[in-house]
Amino acid sequence: MITAAASGGRLASLDAMSLIWQASWLVQLVLLFLVLMSVVSWAIILVKWRALRRAEQDSEAFLEVYQEGSLDAAYQLARELDRSPLAGVFLAGYSELSRMSRLSDAGLSDAQRRSLVRQIGWSASREGLSLERGLSFLATTGSAAPFIGLFGTVIGIIDAFQGIARTGSASLAVVAPGIAEALIATAVGLLAAIPATIFYNHFVGELRGLTAAIDLFSADCEGDLLKHGAGAGGPASAPSG
Repeated sequence: MITAAASGGRLASLDAMSLIWQASWLVQLVLLFLVLMSVVSWAIILVKWRALRRAEQDSEAFLEVYQEGSLDAAYQLARELDRSPLAGVFLAGYSELSRMSRLSDAGLSDAQRRSLVRQIGWSASREGLSLERGLSFLATTGSAAPFIGLFGTVIGIIDAFQGIARTGSASLAVVAPGIAEALIATAVGLLAAIPATIFYNHFVGELRGLTAAIDLFSADCEGDLLKHGAGAGGPASAPSG
């Protein structure tokens, strides 16, 4: 009875940090791992949010100049808008066309046309993969963190039952501290997983629009560059630097 009362007083004074410090080393290791996953996830979220916003803004600015019809002006602007995937695709294609034009004053051969098309396609793929960088970690955190937290909870509950066996009492005052310690792991796992899942779905939606824009622009850019390079001389040589 005295033990139960003492445990009840101890339980009343416990807070979350106290429960964490009193947890077993394995549960603490699980909690540390979940906290690290959460910190990395938030870093990716902040970086990706800024990167996608810049990509959309720079792409809109680049398209305004590109649609005016001057490839040379579009090239100069594309060199400044390095966050735009559309500018990246155009730079790759325009630089390749300029290189081919320096080799021959005649129009593009069939082999050169195929090479230009491949270069634009590869560049579009690279830009798409670059935009997706980091999302796999968010997906992994969103799907795995609850199960990692659940693992910590199971370990904590096992420790709680071992405590019951040692004390020989199954009163609430004896059981509650161990169960509370165990459930913290699940709570931390959910805190890591929920933001990662929400922002992953948000970023996937934005990337779907950017990927569609890259595909459409790649087709337009391919046609414009091939048409521009069909005549003698092609585009002006791309400036160095």
